Amino acid sequence: MNDPAVQATRTLLIDALSSAPDADTSTPDLRTMFTPSSHRLALDPDVTVVRGARGTGKTYWAKALTDPELREVASASYMMPRLGRIEVVTGFAQGGVDDPVFPGKRALASLVAQGVDAKDLWSAVVLMALKVPEVHALETWSERIEWVARNGEKYEAALRRADRETRERGKTLVLLFDTLDHLHNDRGQLDRLLSGLFEVALELRLTTGSLRAKIFVRPDLYESAPKAFADASKLGANATDLSWSRENLYGLLFHQLGNHTSNQAAAFRKATGAWQPEGEGRYIAPVAVIADQKRQEEVFVTLAGPYMGTDRRKGHTYTWVPNHLQDGLGRVSPRTWLHALLRSAQLTDERYAGHSLPLHYDAIRESLSSASKNRVEELMDDIGWAALAVELLEGNQVPMEPSAVRFAWESNRLSARITELLEDVKQGSGPRNVESPAEILQELLGLGVMTERTNKAIDLPDIYRLNFDIRRKGGVARKPVI
Repeated sequence: MNDPAVQATRTLLIDALSSAPDADTSTPDLRTMFTPSSHRLALDPDVTVVRGARGTGKTYWAKALTDPELREVASASYMMPRLGRIEVVTGFAQGGVDDPVFPGKRALASLVAQGVDAKDLWSAVVLMALKVPEVHALETWSERIEWVARNGEKYEAALRRADRETRERGKTLVLLFDTLDHLHNDRGQLDRLLSGLFEVALELRLTTGSLRAKIFVRPDLYESAPKAFADASKLGANATDLSWSRENLYGLLFHQLGNHTSNQAAAFRKATGAWQPEGEGRYIAPVAVIADQKRQEEVFVTLAGPYMGTDRRKGHTYTWVPNHLQDGLGRVSPRTWLHALLRSAQLTDERYAGHSLPLHYDAIRESLSSASKNRVEELMDDIGWAALAVELLEGNQVPMEPSAVRFAWESNRLSARITELLEDVKQGSGPRNVESPAEILQELLGLGVMTERTNKAIDLPDIYRLNFDIRRKGGVARKPVI
């Protein structure tokens, strides 16, 4: 017989995680916005570059920063008063931007084909964001970029004027740049565009007091873009990384449960400590629930039990779940994390409804295949060629010798198929050297899509492997995604 309290908590998990924020398809929400301590620098106006892998929150924070109400919440949460005094303009993003100040992807491709200077292009974007009349009056991006190239003194004067006016208003103007992997499909051209953007952004940081650029970018793209301009070393000093510790992931989960609109959310808050109301239906969990592993494990055990089976030999649930969702660099996408726990609750409801806890350990284990599918879909959105490279290993067993990996790719025409894939304008950029399987392998290792064992054999993290017919001796079995 079902325990009503257990069923209510299971329903809370399903309802709260089904509506968890996803910046790719929705606007961040005041009630559910979670502010992990490790992301504080990412919102600091003076931090120019924010590096983050797919799904770590780049687009989420870029969108949140455009909302004055959400900025106020973040300002209070991070004790960063200056954050409440910024003005935000989107300097580049994909979709959903009213009155954009940047060229669209097709226009950008045309400009690149014309051989425009990347620094001049981004300088023109800056002037459009600042609403400089001489530039706004021009009809085409070619004309705007040419104006910048010919009017260096006027460009600098426009920056000084905007800097002064912004300071007089007591504000800081932040230009946001996101989804930069979609700037161009050719990796060499993308690197050149990013290099120009980094140079312009650093110039703003060093020469003005109130004009700032904030660039959300994948770590591999940041590393590969040339930085041969003056003071380039200072760019790294104004950079930070979006990371999710185990405590952050559990804090995110508990925040979503405690901030749902149902009565069961109130029961969850009551059972886990003194949550503080912040108005508008938003609650802040006790510090221990957000940041203390021991307390977090106690809470999670009430949801899933202590073990991934009948005893500790199967592993502890608190560590087992994040460990099996991480990539080759030890990173867990928060979106995949919430998806796995949502699917665990759904499977428990469907197959183990009489279980004494909201989550059954077998349901958690079975949810990995669905989580892997979710993560591979993320990979395909940003780095489709990487997903293709893994797919071409289907039917094999890992670990594999590097030579066997390269043979599988060469037999299946990996380089040619990546080239065909990149003809789709919706795809992001390709690998640095599409013709070299050895270099592709090294890039995949750097991305965390693959791992290298001490004996140099190549392995795949479960979060990618389980979506494909790739076996591992002694690994988690692949189950069909339902």
